[in-house]
Amino acid sequence: MSDLRYTKDHEWIRLEGEVVTVGVSDYAQERLGDVVYVDLPGVGESVSKGAEAAVVESVKAASEVYAPVSGEIVEVNETLGDDPAQVNRDAEGSGWFVKIRMSDPGELDGLMDAEEYAAFVEDPV
Repeated sequence: MSDLRYTKDHEWIRLEGEVVTVGVSDYAQERLGDVVYVDLPGVGESVSKGAEAAVVESVKAASEVYAPVSGEIVEVNETLGDDPAQVNRDAEGSGWFVKIRMSDPGELDGLMDAEEYAAFVEDPV
């Protein structure tokens, strides 16, 4: 999906106006293994770029999902509570975690497009 941008921490974002949808990349979910639990923040909470925005627990480990931008949580993917395996089935689609209303769109600078991310995961620096 060419409209996605990626972080070096393996989150993806999709920009929709001043709101970004955030999830983990397909690469990340493959390494996590079977996702069994997702801990999401509350709507209305503020997050800072680089801070923990959610926690994913898999059969292998628990991992943080970091906020790629600062702002306010405006929506969380409630369906992950009943079906966390959505992250494995459709990490870059229905397995999204949160939507954040950005406080600083300039924080999007430096995110990778799909081609740059593919090169990054082949040879992470």
